[in-house]
Amino acid sequence: MKFNHQTIEQNIGLMILLVVLTVSAGGLVEIVPLFFQKSTTEPVTGLKPYTALQLSGRDVYIREGCYNCHSQMVRPFRAETERYGPYSVAGEFVYDHPFQWGSKRTGPDLARVGGRYSDEWHRVHLNNPRDVVPESNMPGYPWLARSAVDPKGVAPKMKALSMVGVPYTEADIAGAEKEVAGKTEQDALIAYLQVLGTAVKAGSQVRVEIPAPARPQSADVSAQPKVSAAVAPAVK
Repeated sequence: MKFNHQTIEQNIGLMILLVVLTVSAGGLVEIVPLFFQKSTTEPVTGLKPYTALQLSGRDVYIREGCYNCHSQMVRPFRAETERYGPYSVAGEFVYDHPFQWGSKRTGPDLARVGGRYSDEWHRVHLNNPRDVVPESNMPGYPWLARSAVDPKGVAPKMKALSMVGVPYTEADIAGAEKEVAGKTEQDALIAYLQVLGTAVKAGSQVRVEIPAPARPQSADVSAQPKVSAAVAPAVK
């Protein structure tokens, strides 16, 4: 049998096999190196594992499907950094299993929401979003204020996460039950939201060099000044 393009197109089984092999090889070449790059495997400076209360809040966030409407990744575009703050980097998410990047923004991105609003604002917003954002179409979650966090379930989760590289100490795990005792799921969710993005300074600025308009009367291009603009994240 002659092995050529026509032969491959006429043999569906062979075509499937070759497509799988090609995609697998390409995927491995692109994905495997990421496991050995420090920028994708090491935490950014200042990043800490979630506390027991924050971890419980993250579980509530996932359970209620918040990721369906909110992303947690600021893309490296000026429009996004002006609104949300510094763009996201892989080192911010090394302790997230799984990460909550999301792919849809019915609501705003939450990657830099930590510290932007007060705890009380979040309580009002979770109970009835339209009390603080009249045009919001987000549903309320008033039952979270009446639902207690299960103290017995936190330590096993922390222990499991420590097995995949999250640096929880024995003291962290031992004190988990006490930390969440008497806390509601609303308390936990707010604690989680308030830590998002705080490892990267929310007030940091990205400096962008913007060339000044060309001056036809001057032939010396090097003499044309550059305007330095500071792009600071806007709070919305």
